[in-house]
Amino acid sequence: MSAEMDKLIDIVVTGKIKEAKDATQAALDAGHTAFEIVFDGLAAAMDIVGEKYANKEYFLPQVLLSANTLYQGLNIVLPMLKESGEGGDKGTCVIGVVEGDVHDIGKNICKALITGTGMDVHDMGKDVPMKDFLQKAKDENADIIAESTLMTPTLDGMKQMEKMLKEEGLKGKIKTMIGGGATSKEFADQIGADAWTYDAVECSKVATQIIKDR
Repeated sequence: MSAEMDKLIDIVVTGKIKEAKDATQAALDAGHTAFEIVFDGLAAAMDIVGEKYANKEYFLPQVLLSANTLYQGLNIVLPMLKESGEGGDKGTCVIGVVEGDVHDIGKNICKALITGTGMDVHDMGKDVPMKDFLQKAKDENADIIAESTLMTPTLDGMKQMEKMLKEEGLKGKIKTMIGGGATSKEFADQIGADAWTYDAVECSKVATQIIKDR
């Protein structure tokens, strides 16, 4: 690992957002490929952030700061990675907060950690109609639909998603992950979702496993 890559990792972990672009460029100038920067640098940094979050060394503000720092670097190298085809197919995920709910902090952290794995992530935002979720997943040929909610009244949307996937013959082809304070493993099993995760760290791990198991 070069000094430039070590510095880039440290900048993401510590959330030095203003330094991220220059550090990414410095790693490129030092001869690192876009692939190395994404997976050995930026993704490795988010692994560290995820561990710190899991160990309660980091809390939401630090994770979000690291996530925003990550995106500064990704904006530079992801287009290069796609052009070269070097990254291969790391999978595609459509993520968002279901219709009726506008709480998106947890979703934003999940998005950052999943993006850090090299997956192509399409963020639908918050208060997303289920038909829009599904249409985006079809448009992007997504492997995963990841839905979150903190509110019990919006759970019906998640149930509706499973029904729509079955009706369109996509159940199993597109895997569903649900999470958020109003959800549980029991609810996921009840509606037929493929996975339930209790936090962002587990969310990224489960998403990665789903792609490996394709």
